[in-house]
Amino acid sequence: MAGLEKTLGTDALKVALRLCHRESFFLDQVDLSRDQERRRFIERAAEETGLTPDLLKRDLGKLLLAVEQAQVELLKPQEENTQVVTLTPEEREEALAWLKAPDLIGRLRDAFRKSGIIGEETNLLVAYLACVSRKLERPLAIIIQSASAAGKTTLMDAVLNFFPEEERIKYSAMTGQSLYYLGETNLKHKILAVVEEAGAEKASYALKLLQSEGELTIASTGKNPQTGKMVTQEYHVEGPVMLFLTTTAIDLDEELQNRCLTLAVNDTPEQTGRIHQMQRERRTLAGLIAREERKDLLKKLHNAQRLLVPIEILNPYAPKLTFATTRTRNRRDHEKYLTLIDSMALLHQHQRARVLQPINGRMVECVEVTLEDIALANQLAPEVLARALDELPPQTRRLLGHIRTLLGNQRGSGSVKSAATFSRRELR
Repeated sequence: MAGLEKTLGTDALKVALRLCHRESFFLDQVDLSRDQERRRFIERAAEETGLTPDLLKRDLGKLLLAVEQAQVELLKPQEENTQVVTLTPEEREEALAWLKAPDLIGRLRDAFRKSGIIGEETNLLVAYLACVSRKLERPLAIIIQSASAAGKTTLMDAVLNFFPEEERIKYSAMTGQSLYYLGETNLKHKILAVVEEAGAEKASYALKLLQSEGELTIASTGKNPQTGKMVTQEYHVEGPVMLFLTTTAIDLDEELQNRCLTLAVNDTPEQTGRIHQMQRERRTLAGLIAREERKDLLKKLHNAQRLLVPIEILNPYAPKLTFATTRTRNRRDHEKYLTLIDSMALLHQHQRARVLQPINGRMVECVEVTLEDIALANQLAPEVLARALDELPPQTRRLLGHIRTLLGNQRGSGSVKSAATFSRRELR
């Protein structure tokens, strides 16, 4: 039997039935809810297979009851994804030891070097902290922008590999309405990764709402499976969710870009040479050993992420912090800067004292930001946020720098008198 899923939300039970008996068989489409079609199927099947009509009628009646029950089960709302991984005492102890290490950021940098990605330390650390921020009420979002084949998807995959599968959802593309039907809590405190921003273009409005509002709600018209009448159904998707996108586009959706941290992959010839060297080393015995060791490392890192829980972050130094005010978009960039600091505190929650604050008659558990968190954010923010303020994409900005260097050299040699000229060959 096949085709039952196509009848959902209708009064019909039209399916394709195949009856096999010894060397003979009979195949036909029949609406099991109609007596006339059941009689016709029994008559034709009896002729083709030699079975008695009474036997066929009895078995078809049993099948009808089973099909009705199957349709009811298919109409039930999809269960939420509530996959829970239970750690053994040994795994929990090992993961806690990792999270409580005084040099946790140093260990992370070392793990990045072992992940199979050469260089890109700032991008890796910023993207990692952004993924950690999924546990906050207003997570960060990331767009990796680079030319084709520069390694943006490799960078995304390297970061995602540090997080357990149940904490991340990855798609190649999304339709305009798909986000609304993912299940009410399937995205809550998760990482939503889309390999190409163009693949999420139709869903960009929903993505922007999900990032800024932390939830999605849509009213959709559908047929009531019991009455057959058209009714309005409400679908709700809870956040917060951390968005992770890659793109080759130079001109991005401005509203989406304003909500994200933009990272640029290093596409210099020197970096390409380092990547080639790493690719060759992967083919050696040392490369094989590194891949096997990486499996154990990733398992430990996954378990460490499973031990992080959503918790309120207090920043006692926030009133003393300063930020640029020259542009309107600095308002959003300032929030990203503060969230980057909060992500650091969240990552260190197992080595910080928990602070209980009485608020409106209840005790709220908090973790406080330290000066070390702010110092690291101050190292990362200028490079990352400066890209967001630049009107030119990173690749174009580098090209402009090369042109200026070339013209500066020409002026130094006295070859430039008035108009500045150069050829593509010279620029290369």
